Amino acid sequence: MKIALVGNQNSGKTTLFNLLTGSNQKIGNWPGVTIERKIGIIRNTKYELVDLPGIYSLSPYTVEEEISRKYVFEEKPDLIINIIDSTAIERSLYLTTQLLELDTRVIIALNMADIVEKKGIFIDVNKLSRLLNTTVIKISALKNTGIEHLISHIRRNEILDNVHNRIYAALIEDAIEAVKITMNHSRFVAIKMLEEDVMFTKYQNVTVKAKIKEIQERYDSDVEEVIANQRYNYIEELKENVVITKTVKKSTTDKLDKIFLNKWLAIPIFAIIMTTIYMLAVGVVGNFTVDFVDTNIGLFGQWLGVRLEAINTSTWLISLIVDGIVAGVGAVLNFIPQLMILFLLIAVLEVTGYMARIAFFLDKIFRKIGLSGKSLIPFIVGSGCSVPGIMACRTIEDEEERKMTIFLTPFIPCSAKLPIIIVFSSFFFEKNQGFIAASLYFLAIIVIVISALILKKILFKGKTSAYISELPEYKLPSAKYIFRDVFDKTWSFMKRAGSIILLCSIIVWFMLSFSWTLEYGVDVEQSILAGIGNALAWIFYPIIGEYSWAATVSAIQGLVAKEQVISSMAIIAGFGEDVTTGTLIFGSSIFAFFTPLSAYTFMMFNLFSAPCFGAIGAMRRELGSTKQMLKAIGFQTGLALIFSAFVFGVGTLIGVIA
Repeated sequence: MKIALVGNQNSGKTTLFNLLTGSNQKIGNWPGVTIERKIGIIRNTKYELVDLPGIYSLSPYTVEEEISRKYVFEEKPDLIINIIDSTAIERSLYLTTQLLELDTRVIIALNMADIVEKKGIFIDVNKLSRLLNTTVIKISALKNTGIEHLISHIRRNEILDNVHNRIYAALIEDAIEAVKITMNHSRFVAIKMLEEDVMFTKYQNVTVKAKIKEIQERYDSDVEEVIANQRYNYIEELKENVVITKTVKKSTTDKLDKIFLNKWLAIPIFAIIMTTIYMLAVGVVGNFTVDFVDTNIGLFGQWLGVRLEAINTSTWLISLIVDGIVAGVGAVLNFIPQLMILFLLIAVLEVTGYMARIAFFLDKIFRKIGLSGKSLIPFIVGSGCSVPGIMACRTIEDEEERKMTIFLTPFIPCSAKLPIIIVFSSFFFEKNQGFIAASLYFLAIIVIVISALILKKILFKGKTSAYISELPEYKLPSAKYIFRDVFDKTWSFMKRAGSIILLCSIIVWFMLSFSWTLEYGVDVEQSILAGIGNALAWIFYPIIGEYSWAATVSAIQGLVAKEQVISSMAIIAGFGEDVTTGTLIFGSSIFAFFTPLSAYTFMMFNLFSAPCFGAIGAMRRELGSTKQMLKAIGFQTGLALIFSAFVFGVGTLIGVIA
């Protein structure tokens, strides 16, 4: 038997999938798209379970909805498990009413019922089952209760056959029946034909068109809107019949929201929280970990060099391994402890429900600049890595708003940019490194606001979409989930260091070791890399006040991977002054020209210019054209140059931190 798992986003669908399948699952992508596809075998059965993307309806407004609809309609699963969030039952039941219009049996897993009961809200499961003509089972995916009962029902095939309810007005129901008979199709297809769904318009005949016209004239509105309104009316009646509410004391969530969503306190609290996160990750933890890791990597490089000399390894190979690979990769690995703290704290904010509230609160502000609260989700995801952040823009239905968010997401400092922030802030702003790191995060918000205003005037002039969100309950984070999330992100970062950064370090070493005539061991100023840097150094003069080939090539390599900026600087510094560790980069005469002001503006450029190749590829896929991608890269890099040069120029004139 083939079973589909369908539900809204944040309904506990992924947790339920993991509980039902255990380790019997595999992950890939849906054909033709990069959205994750999960398939597993339900425990103690031979039944295949397919986890469909989280959706709110079977209307084709998003890629996820198109995938889910295509699967349930064309693949025709034997059973659908519809997981419902009891804390948002009205929103959840909209999708349920559509699923019940299919000719597939549906079993409803009523999730989080224990949470609503604590709030004094009780759902009559038996009555709900009778009214919907389908099987309803109460579960808690988080507490792992009711899962065995659900599996038992599936194994024994104790599921009611799908009986279609007449939930619409008589005129609509008569039209549905007429189309079903005329076209010999299911109730679901008949409704979609009347709604003039793009997937079914080619099948329309005279009867369908006549019924559409009749409904439009009667209600003076599109059929899709009429049916949607009547669905909601039915859901409202259903809720009145099965939901019993008792007066209880205000919940902890209600009390906390009075503080976190207060119109005067919300933004200051958010600023304090994010500043604290960066102070902990960059300042406090950095002071204890960077020097330790740095010293040990340096000692390892020295030990390795001695061992290689002892076995008569050639000079060039020792240089490649010690000055290239160890120095380059080691300069990036220094920052893993800080990254882990950052990943940990961001994950805690997401899991507790706080980030959802910030998205809700900032919606009013974002709407004034052409965005909505939906844009905050890609920004949050982008703080880990820009690639999934850009892909998360798919959740935004409005095309212009989605494209604008794709343009802006790379401005958020991702984990790959953190080494740049740590090295520069710890060396030039030792006493205030936490505040400096946090200032760049808030500067990113300012850049996003300014950029959005510019893009709204030039490229994207449409209206902002509405942002509707049901805020989750505050809850304590799951240690298991947090650990998994931090581990996955840290491991991903380390894999980049072991692949992309390793390859780039070898290339940098080669270009530093050889001249254009391929002579080995030349002075660093005569190397291939110095030649390339000198040709392009003029570009960076307005933002650092120096014609520095070393800073130039390091910044350019940020296109490959932002961590490579520091890795490249460490290797170049090592060649110039026998300095191989990240925190001692600026002890080299090659980089001695940096002042606190130029260090800050150099950070600004690297944080806000075009992202790495991986993110550029993601922008190309999500924007749908190379032309749009080039516009985004040009806008990002141009804004970074102008903004950095402006800050450097003003700072130089007034003597700020110069």
